[in-house]
Amino acid sequence: MKFIEHGTGGGPECMALADGPAPSPAPGQILIEVVCAGVNRPDCLQRSGKYPPPPDASPVLGLEVAGRVAAVGEGVTQWKVGAGVTALTPGGGYAEYCVAPAAHALPIPDGMDYATAAALPETWFTVWANLVDLGHLKKDERLLVHGGSSGIGLVAIQLAKHLGVECLVTVGNDEKAAFCRAAGAAHAINYRTQEFAEEVKRITGGSGVDVVLDMVGAPYLQRNLASLRRDGRLVYVAFLEGSKGEADLMPVMIKRLTITGSTMRPRTLAEKAAIRDALVANIWPALSRGELLPHLYARFPLAQTAEAHRLMESSKHIGKIVLEVGKA
Repeated sequence: MKFIEHGTGGGPECMALADGPAPSPAPGQILIEVVCAGVNRPDCLQRSGKYPPPPDASPVLGLEVAGRVAAVGEGVTQWKVGAGVTALTPGGGYAEYCVAPAAHALPIPDGMDYATAAALPETWFTVWANLVDLGHLKKDERLLVHGGSSGIGLVAIQLAKHLGVECLVTVGNDEKAAFCRAAGAAHAINYRTQEFAEEVKRITGGSGVDVVLDMVGAPYLQRNLASLRRDGRLVYVAFLEGSKGEADLMPVMIKRLTITGSTMRPRTLAEKAAIRDALVANIWPALSRGELLPHLYARFPLAQTAEAHRLMESSKHIGKIVLEVGKA
């Protein structure tokens, strides 16, 4: 098969198309003939040597794919060869063939193409696990999402709308603000021209928000605490601007705040399977009805993966970036 090799790591230029043996599914796994693969921030971190894969995962980049089941491992009964699937993978997505746990695969929603389906797993698994399971987000609450125009951000907006939650977002320019409002955000704050904590206070009449979903990190900590109302929850999914800093934690005690967060890759097979089951029950029907759709900003052929990573790292995109790997 053809796959993207990144050697010992480095900038986007370290990646190149290579040939190698296709993997075989172990018990409980399926082999997927990949049509499209999603590009995510963790891929860029792994490529640069800052996010090593688990010992039992493929060293090839790529955490989500869509394609057809090419083979099934021992004990797999829920998938048949030829079925269309999208899956969260432990690695190996930037390739013509990829293995994934059968319990982490999902049916492609009705009427959806492979490119759109490939943009679903990483963001929906992450957002559901962090906002619903950890953040306990529920109807009639208020949510603040940093990086509203990212793949994670746009899914968080859609989840908020689906749950009946008022969503505020921060973005870096007016174009992204308009896009987020069109996607369902009630308010979009341009953090380059507005102080987001002051805007949250103004918008909410001083009461604050119930949940903050943050991917920026330490520089926002004090303002995030200020933006939360009593019993609020601050949930971290990334630290794009660093994880170390200082803050006055008195608001945590005064307002009974919770600070939490998680990454997806180290979770156990069973934990990810439980998230998958929750998505099938609560989100996939809405996707099949066309109510919750990811925004595909750009598609690149597999041979141009370096360009896809350069775009990801520029933060100029809105929504998802997808690699076109095989034939639909």
